[in-house]
Amino acid sequence: MPRMTAARAAVEILKREGVSNAFGVPGAAINPFYAALKASGGVHHTLARHVEGASHMAEGYTRAKAGNIGVCIGTSGPAGTDMITGLYSAIADSIPILCITGQAPTAVLHKEDFQAVDIASIAKPVTKAATTVLEAAQVPGVFQQAFHLMRTGRPGPVLIDLPIDVQLTEIEFDPELYEPIPVHKPAASRKQIERAVRMLNDSERPVLVAGGGIINADASELLVEFAELTGVPVIPTLMGWGILPDDHELNAGMVGLQTSHRYGNANFLESDFVLGIGNRWANRHTGKLDVYTQGRTFVHVDIEPTQIGKIFAPDLGIASDAKAALTLFVEVARELKAAGELKDRSAWAASTQERKATLQRRTHFDNVPLKPQRVYEEMNRAFGPETRYVTTIGLSQIAGAQMLHVYKPRHWINCGQAGPLGWTIPAALGVATADPEGTVVALSGDYDFQFMLEELAVGAQHRIPYVHVLVNNSYLGLIRQAQRNFDIDFQVNLEFENLNSPELGVYGVDHVKVVEGLGCKAIRVTEPDQLLPAFEEAKKLAAEFRVPVVVEAILERVTNIAMSGTDIASVNEFEDIATDPSHAPTAIRPLTVS
Repeated sequence: MPRMTAARAAVEILKREGVSNAFGVPGAAINPFYAALKASGGVHHTLARHVEGASHMAEGYTRAKAGNIGVCIGTSGPAGTDMITGLYSAIADSIPILCITGQAPTAVLHKEDFQAVDIASIAKPVTKAATTVLEAAQVPGVFQQAFHLMRTGRPGPVLIDLPIDVQLTEIEFDPELYEPIPVHKPAASRKQIERAVRMLNDSERPVLVAGGGIINADASELLVEFAELTGVPVIPTLMGWGILPDDHELNAGMVGLQTSHRYGNANFLESDFVLGIGNRWANRHTGKLDVYTQGRTFVHVDIEPTQIGKIFAPDLGIASDAKAALTLFVEVARELKAAGELKDRSAWAASTQERKATLQRRTHFDNVPLKPQRVYEEMNRAFGPETRYVTTIGLSQIAGAQMLHVYKPRHWINCGQAGPLGWTIPAALGVATADPEGTVVALSGDYDFQFMLEELAVGAQHRIPYVHVLVNNSYLGLIRQAQRNFDIDFQVNLEFENLNSPELGVYGVDHVKVVEGLGCKAIRVTEPDQLLPAFEEAKKLAAEFRVPVVVEAILERVTNIAMSGTDIASVNEFEDIATDPSHAPTAIRPLTVS
């Protein structure tokens, strides 16, 4: 049996589990693993500037392509604790990433050795498993189990902590004999699916709520096929956006308190039956449950059995992987359609499209400073259906979800549940690493952008091009809007007069200088007619120099974006709605004025 260090065995397992890219920051306690990475070859490593950044890069990499598992690596102590936010973001959205940390020698773990922290205990609540490996011979089995856990059932992250002496110990291991453990996913029965389809067929105005679990299962085509067979309109969740194109005749729009369409909420409120697949009834999607559920029958399909009934009790719950369930849904629907037993849903579907054509928000404003709505309008013009959008949280994300258009799965990459500021830049770098020839466009407010902007240097160093749209109002805009309920505007104002850039007025940080100082390109836009040319120029610069290119749009200081604090029936629009086709020129459907 060949002999090698446990660290080398771990690297060989990574490759046999399909890992080709890793993101991380080396350090003393993880250097044996890095030595094995170099000696083995075959895994491209991207050096991050911050270990949290590496964890978000790994997450973006996973989200970009079916089958990907991003790997992030750090040393002992603070490297592991820095990754906790990345692990939380990953488990919240069912994203498999593998975090590998170095650790002090096993003999001194209890002696408060330098940077020795019980990272496994810290990480347990935000992982599917977190293990400090104390015996070198266990390393292959722990890594094998990690990949099995990440892929089995509801996907999620795993942390493996490797003491330095464990990494260096030689063990007997033959990589040629290694095999991944088969993945287990629960599957619906034919009887369960027949009951669900019968319930759908008995309804008058059904909708399908398509969640991120469908994308995780790589089952978007099956969902579209089922919708087209039955003629049932589809409401994608924020995490499921892109499962079917925004311009599809059965796309009824998104629902929710914030990231929703006016017509999406209106369409849902007209429904009487809801089949949710791979979704978790997130509170910002549902709002008050009495409004959301009243008068509707619910069927819920989810890979995690304990998710069913967690928010409210459905009329029928089915524990199943989305692809397994949808395969049966399509099979049953085909049989019923061939037998002429499916109801004609054309009038109901047409009514959802009529709302889509009448209930729109205004995007066209000529104001200076810019209104954010105009930024998204011009983004729709500049960036086509192949664009992968990457964003985290804030008014920029909420407004972007209301006004941008997405046409494919994995083309809206958004940390939905955790929403950590600073996520966008490193996640975009991970996405662009996974899809180096694709069009990747990130979207940030100024505060999200400033949280981890040092990671732009990673894009410059490793030549990772993408376009980053930065909407700058020098405010914590979402928090300021939330503070209206308390009649305060307190500690949310980022404005100051920059002594080195007086031309900015009160907008403070000179992002152009900072971005250029980090080796990237930047363009500042102050007038609406400059937006489209700037986006076009940014695409050319990214292609030419192979670095991130930032387009900063200087916004009006205060804008309130449409949202509700309570329920989907009472969204406050704040701004004027569209009353003429010229008010929303890039809307999916031209505005119909009654």
